[in-house]
Amino acid sequence: MKNIIETERLILREIEFTDENDMFELESDPEVHLYIENNPVKSIEKIREIIGMLRNQYKENGVGRWAVINKQTGEFLGCCGLKYFKESLNNHQHFYELGYRFKKKHWGQGFAHEATQACVEYVFKNLNIEAIYAITDPKNLASINILKKIGFNYIETFDYEGDLIEWFELKTNF
Repeated sequence: MKNIIETERLILREIEFTDENDMFELESDPEVHLYIENNPVKSIEKIREIIGMLRNQYKENGVGRWAVINKQTGEFLGCCGLKYFKESLNNHQHFYELGYRFKKKHWGQGFAHEATQACVEYVFKNLNIEAIYAITDPKNLASINILKKIGFNYIETFDYEGDLIEWFELKTNF
């Protein structure tokens, strides 16, 4: 397994097929998906498909969503990273979007902030990009707080398939 980032408490590494049970626990939880299309995964086969897609993103784009691992215990906490969007979203195309989700039992412990901060720093230092974007449901106050804490600026609210979504941007300062 390729470690990408290390922080004081965390390791961010590529998601492997051996993570399928942890990914299923994460992705099948309705509360985790409440603000993410509200569509939890229902089968391990779908998780294998998702992991395959993530593995392809690493090869094609050099980034993707990474597993977030507790450095002390080795436990899989969630995932965090960037997705490269080739398709158009909110009048943007060919951009990087920060995304993260954690198992509910790890909410409120600062892992999301620590992982997202490290991810943003890594990407700006190692990829030649000028901005990262993030989208979130306006009701997801915890996510909005994390984005603002690491320096993202609210840009606008837009309609995405009948739902209002908030659009955030962070420009490089490295």
